[in-house]
Formats: sequence, structure tokens, C-alpha cells
Amino acid sequence: MNTSEAKGILEAALLTTQTPLPLSELRKLFDDAVGADTLRALLEELRADWANRSVELVALSSGWRFQTKPEYGQYLARLNPDKAPRYSRAVLETLAIIAYRQPVTRGDIEEIRGVTVSAQIIKTLEDRGWIDAVGHRDAPGKPALFATTKAFLDDLGLVSLEQLPPLEEIEKVMDLADAA
Repeated sequence: MNTSEAKGILEAALLTTQTPLPLSELRKLFDDAVGADTLRALLEELRADWANRSVELVALSSGWRFQTKPEYGQYLARLNPDKAPRYSRAVLETLAIIAYRQPVTRGDIEEIRGVTVSAQIIKTLEDRGWIDAVGHRDAPGKPALFATTKAFLDDLGLVSLEQLPPLEEIEKVMDLADAA
């Protein structure tokens, strides 16, 4: 099999899937006859092939996927006028605390925020698939420890938590939102 044919197979698989595909799944396309390094090189070539188009190939925490470039979002929104869900400041603050301090308990979040965290806030984040209980703290009551999920990283277009912006940037954005 030549490089062009292999890239065509990868392209077809990635364009027809709903979710990011990890290397382990992509290797199955070739009966594991293509090594991970070769596969990465083919994916990088495919990414370069699509560089000047409205769709791009991206690597996320859970695998590779094609997605529309951000500058085309405003136009595509006209086809699907459903508004993205708006989250309260409390939900966003809770998510930020979990993302930057994970794993944390509700008590940890309440201590940082200085207010009680309602069960609805946690449920909202769990329903969205952005957080999950990853264990329990060895303390009275065995409180659940919350951490972000791969879906959280994928939805933000990140490969890892290290790509999150510094906390100072988030504070500036929150301050601007309060001023508006």
C-alpha cells in the first residue's frame, strides 16, 4: 500500500466518524500493520494537505478528528440557529476550579468559592460530560473527588490540561464579563 492510498483510508475514516479516533482505532484500519510512528506521520501529512481549507484535522485528547475552522463558525450557525447553552457564573467557576485543582471534592470547591455548591451545578457539569467522579477522599463521609473528562478537553479543542490558559487570563475575562 502506498502513502496516498493510506492517507485516503485515514481521510475516509476520519470524515465519516462522529467522534475523535485514537491511534489504536486508526491502526485497525490497516490490521495493525502500520506502526504508530508511521500513522502519526501520515496524519501530519494529511493535516498539511487540509491546511488551506475550511476544515482542519486536529489532534485532541481522545484522538484525531476533522473540524471546521473557527472563522467559519459564524456562517455555519446560520444553518443551525439553536443557541449554545449559556452557563451561569457559578457553573463556570466550579468548572474552572475542578479543571485547575483536580481532583477536588464539593467541600474543596465550596472553600475556594466561599459559597455552597448546589447539587444542580455538579449535575449540569456531569450531564454535559465535562466532569466525573474519579474516586473518593479518605475522609469522613468519603466525599467524591471530581475531575475533568476527555470530553471536556475535546470540547475545548485541547490535547491536555497543560494547554489551559493561565488562571490570570481567566480572571481578566471574568472581570470583563462582570463589567459588561
